[in-house]
Amino acid sequence: MTPIISAAELAAELAGPTPPVLLDVRYRLGGPHGRPDYEAGHIPGAVFVDLDAELAAPPGDGGRHPLPDVAAFGAAMRRAGVSAGTPVVAYDGDKGWGAARAWWLLRWAGHARVRVLDGGLAAWDGPLETAVPAPVEGDFTPRPGALPLLDADAAAAVARDGLLLDARAGERYRGEVEPIDPVAGHIPGAVSAPTGENLDAEGRFLAAGDLAARFSALGAGPDGRTVGVYCGSGVSAAQQAVALELAGYVPALYAGSWSEWSGDPARPVATGPDPS
Repeated sequence: MTPIISAAELAAELAGPTPPVLLDVRYRLGGPHGRPDYEAGHIPGAVFVDLDAELAAPPGDGGRHPLPDVAAFGAAMRRAGVSAGTPVVAYDGDKGWGAARAWWLLRWAGHARVRVLDGGLAAWDGPLETAVPAPVEGDFTPRPGALPLLDADAAAAVARDGLLLDARAGERYRGEVEPIDPVAGHIPGAVSAPTGENLDAEGRFLAAGDLAARFSALGAGPDGRTVGVYCGSGVSAAQQAVALELAGYVPALYAGSWSEWSGDPARPVATGPDPS
């Protein structure tokens, strides 16, 4: 199953015999909580999912958005109505980051039928509602391991022996600014690949061929090298993972990302435009 769905395709599926479970994952890095936006209007039937509370564990040694406890994540998804055999569509209101986090976690946990609404809520031209649904509890049980996951040591190995993409803005990669984490710079050997370059001017993913050309130019190729991705805390990197899958790769996500890496003073840091 392709990792994205258009607004027109979603409207058709919602009107069909097996409508997908809809997850509203509106989230902004450092911004206000997404719940008020959800309550002001959401795609009919969508359930709000709190990224900080339900798609991540509390901040700590594992970074600002560590992976959630598997049992707690499964319970949150069941409350949202997710079942093993039911398709799921996640959307957000900005860049696809929050929706991609839900997509990646569900895929990693063994759910095969998950997609991101291409273009997010802005692409939806159907009705919105303010009523909060009460979905029938689902039966989804997480079985982690369906997608590759990197820890800090494995990310360093991919940066050395494969291709590790840094999904943050270029100025953060270069170490010119660091508004959130304690140290500026990037993992030595990682290649800058900002997530904004995966999208067109309307916020939709580029065509698969264009994405493949982008990642090929960054060093990905058919030689079997592992392609890994990280960001600040493992959220925007999930959007990069969607783009990589569209381009034909099976990306490995470093969930702790820069917030975990930079929290350990023993780990090396590179600055400037060059990977090393």
